[in-house]
Amino acid sequence: MGQRTRKTTDTPHRRIRLGISGCLLGEKVRYDGADKRDGYITGTLARFFELVPVCPEVAIGLGVPRPPIRLVGSSTAPHAVGIVNPDLDVTDKLAAYGRRTARQLDDISGYILKSKSPSCGMERVKVYTRRGGLAGSGRGIYAAALMSASPLLPVEEEGHLGDPDLRENFLERVFAYRRWQEMTTSGLTAARLIEFHTTHKLTLMAHNVDAYRRLGRLVAGANRRTAKDLSARYIRGFMQALAQPTTPKRHANVLMHAMGYLKKQLDAENKAELLELIDAYRLGQAPRIVPLTLLRHYFRRFPDPYVACQVYLNPGPEEIKLYG
Repeated sequence: MGQRTRKTTDTPHRRIRLGISGCLLGEKVRYDGADKRDGYITGTLARFFELVPVCPEVAIGLGVPRPPIRLVGSSTAPHAVGIVNPDLDVTDKLAAYGRRTARQLDDISGYILKSKSPSCGMERVKVYTRRGGLAGSGRGIYAAALMSASPLLPVEEEGHLGDPDLRENFLERVFAYRRWQEMTTSGLTAARLIEFHTTHKLTLMAHNVDAYRRLGRLVAGANRRTAKDLSARYIRGFMQALAQPTTPKRHANVLMHAMGYLKKQLDAENKAELLELIDAYRLGQAPRIVPLTLLRHYFRRFPDPYVACQVYLNPGPEEIKLYG
């Protein structure tokens, strides 16, 4: 039986676009005229993605250098006001620019924000009282508006990219969301929706088995008339599932599930070796790439049409290079 191909991953001519806080690329757009250039972003991610820089504070006319701003008021609905001049309130301008950016950059597949920024911070941004005391923490005004307007968009702060698990989770969501964008651009049909779900079954199982089953039931009812309505519910649940951190135990379960498709092809010695490597990964004694590489080797020797279409075991070349 021939191997299935994944049409949704074919991106030979255009790099995936990511929005990014301009200061992280070395643009001197900070309030003090400095930058916050990030070596991993400029040295690694820039090789694989088209990075689209944005500085909302400059975009709304605050200039460089400029008086600094901070969040003031309640954690849930703070205002961005001047530190030196509290009468300067740019809350509405930053929020409006966040919504406008979401509309204009509707083809990006992810966004990297500058942490702790009163405009771009994704979480844990300091919020002060009117008198200058610490009131709590919240989200930057621009970031909040952007994320509200584009709730499916994978978003992360540069500080989190230093954590291997958080970095891999963000990149996994970016690639998955790009596949969804390409699929919908080429024309959404019930068949394509079902295919998308099929190719991501192992990926979903690694994050949330219940979501995998729930989304499977959803697409099972798709037809020509209902595909569009179901797709909105599907991708919302899909991206929410991928945002949930996975664990070595869940990955090990998926690896063993995949191994089940080789039960007739492998002898006892090869099975024992593969099980030993999966268990070593689960216990933290080996990286996941070790059993994953051996599984890929066996499936090249013994192709299976279901496994051949799985993103989890057969990611694109950029995915392999970035997180293997």
